[in-house]
Amino acid sequence: MTSYCPVTDGIIERLGQIVGPSGVLCDREKMAPYAHDEVSEEAYTRMPDVVVKPENAEQVCQILRLANEERVPVTPRGAGTGLSAGCVPVYGGIVLSLDRMNRILEIDRENLFMVVEPGVTTGEIQRRAREEGLLYAGDPCSAESSHIGGNVAENAGGNKAVKYGTTSRYVYGLEVVLPSGEMTTLGGKCVKDVTGYDLVHLIVGSEGTLGVVTKIWLKLVPMPRFTVDLLAPFADMQTAIEVVPRIMVDGGVVPTSIEFMDSQSIKAAEDYLNASLPHSDAGAYVIVELEGNGEAEVAADYERIGKLCQEHGALEVYVADNLSTQERIWKARKCIAEALRVVSPVYCMEDITVPISEIPAMLDEIAETARRFNVSIPCFGHAGDGNIHATLLRGPMDDRTWSETRDHVLEEMYSATYKHGGNMSGEHGIGAKRAKHLARLMDPVQIGMIKAIKTAFDPSLILNPGKIVE
Repeated sequence: MTSYCPVTDGIIERLGQIVGPSGVLCDREKMAPYAHDEVSEEAYTRMPDVVVKPENAEQVCQILRLANEERVPVTPRGAGTGLSAGCVPVYGGIVLSLDRMNRILEIDRENLFMVVEPGVTTGEIQRRAREEGLLYAGDPCSAESSHIGGNVAENAGGNKAVKYGTTSRYVYGLEVVLPSGEMTTLGGKCVKDVTGYDLVHLIVGSEGTLGVVTKIWLKLVPMPRFTVDLLAPFADMQTAIEVVPRIMVDGGVVPTSIEFMDSQSIKAAEDYLNASLPHSDAGAYVIVELEGNGEAEVAADYERIGKLCQEHGALEVYVADNLSTQERIWKARKCIAEALRVVSPVYCMEDITVPISEIPAMLDEIAETARRFNVSIPCFGHAGDGNIHATLLRGPMDDRTWSETRDHVLEEMYSATYKHGGNMSGEHGIGAKRAKHLARLMDPVQIGMIKAIKTAFDPSLILNPGKIVE
């Protein structure tokens, strides 16, 4: 097992010389928020020895150079909105908080790029793009709070991945500081580039284990002129989810989003928002977003998709073609995680992913697991790309019962996911939370490849240790 050196007073003094006294936190009360992310369980909490807040890439270089020399672990951190314990300092050491690096450096309309630092929120990037009549298509539900650096680290997905794909599709360049303290720029504004290995997309999704991203080149696209959302309630989940492949195959159009909510999610959202939702007694919702540049074309698309939903059991189809009604639908969808947190402050949110055709069978298996263990597992998520957020709620269990039940449920859920051709994470990442399950289920050859890449980038193993693989 790798051993690390402690953070001494001398190291803290040198960190203060790099970033200034205000950029170093040592007080336990001030460091407490940096001991966890959005994972609710105490087992995934670890207090750092020191939190450091650099303001530029050169300071990041100096911090990593010092940490590498002293063999001190470093955990990069964005906004802390992750759901895999990916920014938890498992081995203590330094938490490298990038929230001060929050500038939009350039908006290049000629080449359709935005250049940003990692601490900018995704929502701010989306707003600035819209002001220019452009679209940044990355759209995680946490957009108003998550940082783009964290989106890059996790290759965040989100609501629009059906049409636009995940974060990686829009990252064309990265400025990266390696664990040694060396800095390099990978890619840039070239749309096509096969010069050597695709190192940009090796870093994207690597969960901060290979390097610290200090600048990002994001591709923008033209903003569609018309958007319409459809809300289709169904009597039960199976009927609802079986319409999704039909939309994709028979609809004749690629929707921007196809989301789903089960009955527990609907009720939780309604209570959380303290507002009535249409057909809130339904067994499930399907939400479809369509967009385009021609009003008549979009209207024809939503009429066709609406008719298809009704033919396959929709109780009604609500059309939201203005900002007010669209916000009402998406508020309900985007608040589910917070709403379930109110229902059960301790929970285990998963984001398994399976081929679209396997969603009905996978939801059946989750429901059977919930019945067998007498637990509640609300399901919602991104039906159009097979990404299911199955959320195990603790309820009135003691600590031991919860721990044992959670582990058994996850073992069964992950095994079923792989049986149906899926994987254990579609967008939240492995982090510390899922590492032991990955070791059990992933091909050992792939585990070996991950370890070889990690040690090539980080031979001292100082950068975000304890994540993905040991």
